[in-house]
Amino acid sequence: MPIKIQKDLPARAVLESENIFVMDEARALSQDIRPLEILILNLMPIKEDTETQLLRALSNTPLQIDCTFLMLSTHVSKNTSASHLNKFYVTFQEIRKRRFDGMIITGAPVEMLEYEEVNYWPELTQIMEWTKTHVTSTMHICWGAQAGLYYHYGIPKYKREKKLSGIYQHRVLDRKVPLVRSWDDLVMAPHSRYTEVCRKDVEAHGELQILAESPEAGILLIMKRDGSQIFVQGHPEYDRMTLNNEYHRDLAKGLNPEVPCNYYENNDPFSTPVLCWRNMANTLYSNWLNFYVYQVTPYLLESE
Repeated sequence: MPIKIQKDLPARAVLESENIFVMDEARALSQDIRPLEILILNLMPIKEDTETQLLRALSNTPLQIDCTFLMLSTHVSKNTSASHLNKFYVTFQEIRKRRFDGMIITGAPVEMLEYEEVNYWPELTQIMEWTKTHVTSTMHICWGAQAGLYYHYGIPKYKREKKLSGIYQHRVLDRKVPLVRSWDDLVMAPHSRYTEVCRKDVEAHGELQILAESPEAGILLIMKRDGSQIFVQGHPEYDRMTLNNEYHRDLAKGLNPEVPCNYYENNDPFSTPVLCWRNMANTLYSNWLNFYVYQVTPYLLESE
């Protein structure tokens, strides 16, 4: 089944070139089926790239998906044009009375700040509180996962000695949980961050379950046992070249970054990276949409 997106969204051309089935609003209206309503709060600086990555991940399902992109009113994006945001994004005030089947809260390049120092923290906490009554299941990614764990459960983040960057192997801890259905025992996933949450802090909350972790990268996946909140400390949605672009950007800035771990063949940063996490990412999003959104969301999404 297709993913429904706005007709002129730049991600459309990329997805169609990859043979991903997309449709615009006009065609979707002719189908007698209710699509899943997914809200995406995109906090990443280069929003067009993240749009493409998330839409690609959401497309691997037999369900029809209708995505709405959300921006913050209290933050001005420096890397995405105002025309793009005004055309394709909505504000919280515009949708706060609506209900959604699922929501994704992305990462953001603010992890070196304390949460309360982030200029949009009050608005973000308002949205995270709202998800508890207006969203069937919310997936939090990277800094979004750390922020969600802090807001909902008071779990702190800790600064690592150095940036974690690369592709790491993780062990699946409970294969009976539908979220990790069809995963291998060991899965690869990208990470790109300076901070982390610790196992002991998560284990203090019995309603949370750690589903995958790595000796080097730490926890990858945490879920509230009822499936209403999912926290992914990595970046399964990343493209083949995302870490490469981050590395060469930092190199050009004179930051002397380390070569991303387990990423390039022969550790050569001028070679094409091997893509080894796409199947895991596709399965994660498909399982989320099927078992924790579609199977439990009400057929009629009523507004306030």
